[in-house]
Amino acid sequence: MGLFKKKKEKAEGCCCCNNSSNNEGNDKSTYIKVLGSGCKKCKQLEDNVIEALNKLGMNKTVGHVTNMAEIASYGVMSTPALVIGEKVVSYGKVLSCEEITELLKK
Repeated sequence: MGLFKKKKEKAEGCCCCNNSSNNEGNDKSTYIKVLGSGCKKCKQLEDNVIEALNKLGMNKTVGHVTNMAEIASYGVMSTPALVIGEKVVSYGKVLSCEEITELLKK
């Protein structure tokens, strides 16, 4: 298994807490979030993110947000969406591993 950490989703639908006591000491820039209902496309995006992180040897937390209110708070109306460091970098499509790798290098 790779270096990534997959954060378990909390009951209320938020995978990455805004509460610093629950974020395992990581700042928000170490979080990558996949926003979506949990459909096949959302899961594929998450798998591609994990593959890209492993290719790059990066240690970042990957979470999946399914709570529609939280997804909307990012201004996302089309899922799946990808958030890196609290910035929406893609929405409405499944990025390839190569595309994600390029985003992570920035």
